[in-house]
Amino acid sequence: MSAETPVVFFDIGATLADVSIEVDGSLTLRPRPRVFEVLDALDALAGARKGIVSNPGDGAAARARAKAALDAAFGGRFTDDSLIHWGPKAARGIFDTAVASAGVVADDCVFVGEDPDERAVAREAGLRTAAHPVFTLAAIEGRPVSWSRIHLPQGRSLAELEAVAVINEVVPVHVAAGGLILAMTTARGVEALEQGGFTVQLQGQVEDTAAFLIRDDRPVEVPAALADASAEQRALVEADMRAFAAFTFVANELARSGRGGQAVVSLGPAPGGVYLAAASGVPVEKVHLEGAKPGHTERLLPDVTLLSRPGEPDAQGFVQGLAAASAFGAVGDAPSAATIGAVSTAITSPVIRDHVARISGVDPLVDGESWKVRSRDAASDDNPLVVDALAHRLHDLGFTVRLHRFTWRGRHLSNLEAEFPVEGSDGAVLVTAHLDSTADQGEYADEIGRPRPYDPAIDPAPGADDDGSGMAAVMAAAECLSAIVATGREPARTVRFVLFNAEEQGLVGSKVYARAAAAAGDSIAGVLQMDMIAGLQSDARGGRGAAGGARSVEIHAGSAVPGPAVDASNTLGDLVAGAIGAVAPDLTTQRLTGATDPAAGRSDHASFHERGWAAVAVSENFFDDTAPATGTRQYHKPGDTLDDRDHNTEYAAQIARGVTTAALTLVGL
Repeated sequence: MSAETPVVFFDIGATLADVSIEVDGSLTLRPRPRVFEVLDALDALAGARKGIVSNPGDGAAARARAKAALDAAFGGRFTDDSLIHWGPKAARGIFDTAVASAGVVADDCVFVGEDPDERAVAREAGLRTAAHPVFTLAAIEGRPVSWSRIHLPQGRSLAELEAVAVINEVVPVHVAAGGLILAMTTARGVEALEQGGFTVQLQGQVEDTAAFLIRDDRPVEVPAALADASAEQRALVEADMRAFAAFTFVANELARSGRGGQAVVSLGPAPGGVYLAAASGVPVEKVHLEGAKPGHTERLLPDVTLLSRPGEPDAQGFVQGLAAASAFGAVGDAPSAATIGAVSTAITSPVIRDHVARISGVDPLVDGESWKVRSRDAASDDNPLVVDALAHRLHDLGFTVRLHRFTWRGRHLSNLEAEFPVEGSDGAVLVTAHLDSTADQGEYADEIGRPRPYDPAIDPAPGADDDGSGMAAVMAAAECLSAIVATGREPARTVRFVLFNAEEQGLVGSKVYARAAAAAGDSIAGVLQMDMIAGLQSDARGGRGAAGGARSVEIHAGSAVPGPAVDASNTLGDLVAGAIGAVAPDLTTQRLTGATDPAAGRSDHASFHERGWAAVAVSENFFDDTAPATGTRQYHKPGDTLDDRDHNTEYAAQIARGVTTAALTLVGL
């Protein structure tokens, strides 16, 4: 950087602030942790100037709302309107304009943004970049930021590590069992960590890359020469072998498909697989390991609160019986007759079928209109239309509706939240599912019959079971609560109905949501996630059959994250199992828990475990491989439709009634 004073341009969403939008279009920005600390440091840097490069959406009204929200959240900190630039960041033009407005050369400008694709474009325009506000000064001074593996020595705690990290240039992205943390750090951060007694291994520069955890479920054969080695030694060798196998497969598959096989770098062994860094634009989430279980790819996001696990006090309170002390929602409480009656009336097979039909393209999405959904894929233009339609439906039911906006692959996506707030609530209960779909496991051909990759822009992805069935259950649960409130009964806890976007892209939407909730200091009593609840193979529908025995439902409480969330999630699973037994006694519940739970880390509930909250995922008999599965055979295929022979809306309604009953019991109804 030259002698000129630096000019720093910030992206807003997920970088400076978490973004929520009301149904009327009003915008709220919540500053992210450590952002004010960074801004204050810039103000103290002689001559430094601050600007914005961000995309609030099309039109002057959207830009005016963004400017008003920026002023409200950061009053007096971005006062030079000439340095505020609104628009897409997919091409360098907006960055060239920003540099020109600063009146300096590009190398005297820094762009701070979480999105690696946007950082790559800014770098193309000659700007320096920072992947997180914490690294702004490092970018100004030309100091690199590296991916790092941090190891907790025996007897040291995450709290001790956080005490060092939170005041230094260290930003964690993943915390694994056994005292391993993947993080972004500078040399100054490494020095502080090592002085604090922590071991750090550098793994390569961050620059314009993003981190992923790739799980590999394939068996590993440890060499016979290690037969007499200790269990610890064998485990280390197995971890190295699994990491190498997973990384090699991903790199080769990307190279084979022409999608950037040389642009991924191993960051070393991860729980059940490998950490890797992928260059901007490299579609790691599109690579599927042979024989891998669902959800094997997890996108990792920077989060300075990750080490503190702010949800743990809520989890401890749940286990210690604070719910019982509040005279409602005690584990073991039988659901009230009134609640069972309301749930049985509101959540039926025809209701579930109607919702699935709308969101999977059988019927028009909106009454009185002809347009039908083709795909809810995160890359499909239909996705935001589904969000908008469901937002209005939930608003009409009387809920406070917010869209939690984030960016993925240059696209604006939203998580959808509908809240019934309760003053004085000791924590919110979340009833959730994921909104997006995919059909990337289908077979496709070009115009002359040659095989081609799945294209979300043109290929259908109805996702009737995954996760249209979960979405339908959430919508029906919201309708049920609305009907209960209309009778004069109200919950004693806040209730939120949440649909997460981009789950199929590595749990991105739920991670963004949970990260924002943690930063905001939200109190969450429990999360009930439904991910695929309608799949029941036709020969298992009558009870016991060749496909795997009794009609069963899986309740996944297992987590790879140790701590209070483990016991709290098990306790929450007990509540769900009891509620299912009360309203659907012919279903068999399969309780899966512990780090070996096959859904641990693989659905949106994991984003809440990661931050210490109690959470369970409820699904059809799909994940558990200890017996033949009875779930859908159309997983991630265009055949995942409402009329598929494996799609059973009565079965889905039974599960939805159980989960809704558990949620309503937990909120005191």
